[in-house]
Amino acid sequence: MTEQELIQQLRQKNEQAFRWLVENYRNRVFHTVLNILQDSKEAEDAAQETFIQVFESVSGFKEESSLSTWIYRIAVRKALDKIRRKKTRQRLRQLLPWWMPDEKKRSDDMFYHPGIIAENKEKAAVLFKAIESLPEKQKLAFTLIKVQGLNYEEVCSIMQQNIKAVESLITRAKQNLQKLLENYYKTLQ
Repeated sequence: MTEQELIQQLRQKNEQAFRWLVENYRNRVFHTVLNILQDSKEAEDAAQETFIQVFESVSGFKEESSLSTWIYRIAVRKALDKIRRKKTRQRLRQLLPWWMPDEKKRSDDMFYHPGIIAENKEKAAVLFKAIESLPEKQKLAFTLIKVQGLNYEEVCSIMQQNIKAVESLITRAKQNLQKLLENYYKTLQ
């Protein structure tokens, strides 16, 4: 099935076409949001929300980019929305701790990516914690290019930035990560 045929079937709300889309994009979407959110449960929610939005809004898809880029853009937006809501909850928790007593603070938890082999889990957890502390756009560009392995053109389209802006974000992310991880790697030597 071509991309154009898939889009047409999705616009007709064809369940089999939607099932095919989910089966073929599920892992890519999940890993994209997982690498941004660094929380499996939040990533599952964001992935589901992504596919729901794709199904509901495919009729408005203008085909200015590929279907996969559009899906990635939705997934990234869902992940960033979750991060923003989390930050809002954290601010509320600081201001009104009695209002959200059952929520756990997760900032000290380590994220262990399921795709990392056992002997590298600790190093990866330290790296993901450092990535988590980057400014939002740097974190997003770095995650999509260096962790997800997308090319610059795809990331430019997803982030709706030009190539120079994305290159700059990657350079600054690398510099910030180098500073953040400097002490960790000194202790390993």
